[in-house]
Amino acid sequence: MFQAPLPPEYADLSSEEADARIESARAALGSRCVILGHHYQRDEIIKHADFRGDSYKLAKDATKRPEAETIVFCGVHFMAESADILTPDRQRVILPNLAAGCSMADMANIFQVKSCWRALEGVLGTDMSVIPITYINSAANLKAFVGERNGSVCTSTNAPTAVKWALEQGEKVLFFPDQHLGRNTGVKLGFDPDAEMCVWDPFKPLGGNTPEKLRESKFILWKGHCSVHQRFTVEQIAAARFAHPDVSVLVHPECPLEVVQASDFNGSTEYIIHTIEKAATGSTWAIGTEINLVNRLAKEHPDKTIFCLDSQICPCSTMYRIHPSFLCWTLENLVAGNVVNEVRVPEATKMYALVALQRMLTVCA
Repeated sequence: MFQAPLPPEYADLSSEEADARIESARAALGSRCVILGHHYQRDEIIKHADFRGDSYKLAKDATKRPEAETIVFCGVHFMAESADILTPDRQRVILPNLAAGCSMADMANIFQVKSCWRALEGVLGTDMSVIPITYINSAANLKAFVGERNGSVCTSTNAPTAVKWALEQGEKVLFFPDQHLGRNTGVKLGFDPDAEMCVWDPFKPLGGNTPEKLRESKFILWKGHCSVHQRFTVEQIAAARFAHPDVSVLVHPECPLEVVQASDFNGSTEYIIHTIEKAATGSTWAIGTEINLVNRLAKEHPDKTIFCLDSQICPCSTMYRIHPSFLCWTLENLVAGNVVNEVRVPEATKMYALVALQRMLTVCA
């Protein structure tokens, strides 16, 4: 998405000036506006959030303020779309910086996925028993694609439940856009990653597979990944264990399979947070996820030693585009009666995307 440069009045704000003006605008808006902040946002944004959480939790949190006219989603584009899908039309959803996207979500677009589906029909037959599952970290039109084809959305928390359900409905799962979450989920359910899974590369004929491989695979995993979580390695884990013999390694399931298998614990962003909250005083934790969250956990739990597995630092660069100056610009425009950067999903897309999201709620309840 294209984002025009901010007016100099906002681009040149100091941190203190931005904070003061954000708070003033929030006070003027009162209950008419709710601010959602994803865990990967910088602290300068999180401190202004009414709710903080992962993408799915925030989409649900948006529904907790029915009196709010506007939802300001400090996250990335697909998250704002999900909030728009799940909330009434009378509520507007705003993304402070339209350039805040997701590299993983961008690795699967609707044209590529439809092409993949047609190719699979060519190999497996038009009555193929394939259930599509899309990670919530995907565009609204992909959620709609899944909803229209009897599939479901999943989160990193409920992926095993969603995939197990899918394999009860059909013989195979097409999982996109994150191959690692799909692979880790399949392994958790007892499937062989070599014999029962293949990767679909959208830039190669048949995704880079033979017809035989597609027929024998239970999991067809899209060749996508999170640029942050793919940075973590087994070597980093070994280095952490060498430096801290008593360390516990905790990683996100968007990490590669070998990293997840070498860790002590793995789970969603919310799981990581709750695990640290419950951990014993004096314990040591090496965490494989986005650096803003790791640093925040370290600050909030000074009784524990907490550090990031990647010593080179690993921020989510697109999430980082939500700068306080953009939030200030957004809120002051709302005070003036101007709605900027509204994210609105087309009705036809919203209908089937909502089907997919509601199916997840039913299946994974």
